[in-house]
Amino acid sequence: MITNQDAPSALWTRNFILISSINFQLVLTFYLLVIVIVGYSVAELGATTAQAGLISGLFIIGTLIGRFLVGKFLERFGQKITLIVGLVGFLIFSAFYFVHLDIGVLLIVRFMHGFMMGVASTVLGTAIAQIIPAQRRGEGIGYYSLSSTLGTAIGPFLAIWMMFRFEYNVIFAVSSIIAMSCVCIGLMIKMPKNIVSKASASTLELHSKQTSQPYWISNFIEVKAVPISIVILLASICYSGVLSFINFYAKEINLLEAAAVFFLMYAIAILFSRPFTGPLLDRKGENIIMYPAFVIMAIGLFLLSQASASWMLLLSAALLGLGYGNIQSVCQTLAVKSATLERMGFATSTYFIFLDAGLGFGPYFIGIALDYISYASLYLYSSIGACACLLIYYVLHGRMANKVEATVDSHAIRTMLTNALY
Repeated sequence: MITNQDAPSALWTRNFILISSINFQLVLTFYLLVIVIVGYSVAELGATTAQAGLISGLFIIGTLIGRFLVGKFLERFGQKITLIVGLVGFLIFSAFYFVHLDIGVLLIVRFMHGFMMGVASTVLGTAIAQIIPAQRRGEGIGYYSLSSTLGTAIGPFLAIWMMFRFEYNVIFAVSSIIAMSCVCIGLMIKMPKNIVSKASASTLELHSKQTSQPYWISNFIEVKAVPISIVILLASICYSGVLSFINFYAKEINLLEAAAVFFLMYAIAILFSRPFTGPLLDRKGENIIMYPAFVIMAIGLFLLSQASASWMLLLSAALLGLGYGNIQSVCQTLAVKSATLERMGFATSTYFIFLDAGLGFGPYFIGIALDYISYASLYLYSSIGACACLLIYYVLHGRMANKVEATVDSHAIRTMLTNALY
């Protein structure tokens, strides 16, 4: 029997690097197209603003459904086949953008493109949780989450830069090349062995009985991961206003040049902090990171609401990277840690369902609010929302964090004693 003590402690393994690389490229492509597709729909297809919003949002809906259903694919086909099918599908639907489609067909393409990303990215998240050494899980998932965060930052920057310089087909060609790269890298991944990567029907039924939750819920989500997933949902809604409307706000306050590097500053801040926050999470627990992160996020949003100079806009970007960027990675870590080994896939899926819902549907509700309030007021209210998220985190998880850690530690001690005796 392999114990945590016997397991290798190396973090930057070949598989870890390959999986993180694919995840980065998928997220980058998603955010690249999210920015581009609205302008493309209006300029090339004559879509209304509402139709363009729907075309953009259907990708998120497809991703959500893909995450819901991926557990069934894993159960039937295993991790490697499910991953390759998802990546090949992602490539195929990337190629459809070259065809001059009508709006109805493009809606279908966007949905299926998102569905394939949901399948592939959830498999990647499940695999990464399994290959990271248990004693370095916080650090490892932090670095893995960094690949998503960098994609979130670089994708919009690349989209804005290319839209001013190239035709839409060039941008679609770049996204297709990235999708092909993902397929090639995916073929090189060796999925972890001797690890339960799927949950059988009997396992799901047993889990359902043990947790007193309906079978159909166990078949799609991990209930233990829901509290921390609610936290990332609400935090993502607060951040989604920045992702979707920062360009409009920057134009309004005449800071377009600074806005062009906003997300790069966001990424730099995350890169700076991640080598410290990951190990700190493993040593001191999540509260020492989460409470300051919410405060920093709130300050960043408040500063954004008051921005009148480039340095204020860029400083707010850095603060958001330190705040929301670390909230995102810690919440993913906690979601994975909440589940047993055979339920890691469902926990990962649950986390991303809530994350995607926040980033995907948040702009819709914020867009409605913008009919009544200014951009500056939006970010001021988002700052207040970040403070509210801190309180919600305390209620749903923070106040119990030390008790959970103590339980985990005592379990680890019992396991060590058992292994020593037998």
